[in-house]
Amino acid sequence: MQAILPFLTNPATIIVFVALFVLSLIAVTVAFQKAIQFAQLGVGQRGTAEIILDSWLSGRADDAIKLASERGSVLARILQAVFSGVQARPADPAYAEELGRQTAIIELASMTNRMRLLEMVVQSAPMLGLLGTVIGMIDAFSVLAVSEGAANAQALAGGIWTALVTTALGLAVALVAYFVAVWLEGRIERERNLIEAAISAAIHGRVSPSNLGK
Repeated sequence: MQAILPFLTNPATIIVFVALFVLSLIAVTVAFQKAIQFAQLGVGQRGTAEIILDSWLSGRADDAIKLASERGSVLARILQAVFSGVQARPADPAYAEELGRQTAIIELASMTNRMRLLEMVVQSAPMLGLLGTVIGMIDAFSVLAVSEGAANAQALAGGIWTALVTTALGLAVALVAYFVAVWLEGRIERERNLIEAAISAAIHGRVSPSNLGK
């Protein structure tokens, strides 16, 4: 441990460790923030959308509009926009579809907000780990270069330890951020598909109510 401590006092090594810690905080913060945001937006809540569409397609427009006006989910807000378009221009379904798509763009933009931060963590964490590896190996070989005669094995081990730890930390942070990003992007993509199906069903009808979300 005594051989390792000198390398931990290297300013460059400390910066790498601090940067990796900051990246890990960013990944965790974004993950929690997106999970809370998705819950507040009502992402994935297609049950209410099923009821709204059933009412709308069954001729109970007032019930459908009333449920959609509660705006408790992404799909409900989009369906409300579609219904508003149909009521405003009954003979122009393209207008209602356009209103629904504009609302969908706004909803999806909110859902994808801060996703670039996770991508940044995924890409930069391994590079920082590699930088720490290079710094550790430079320190190790500098110790070897200045040593006269036999190399100090403990000093060399300290540099190698720094190199391996920074690499491992960088990869670990990147992997966690990657899995979180994939999970969030999967939910966003699924919601995008549900939105497309809901808009189409509200305007053109559908084969079966159970098809939404499958």
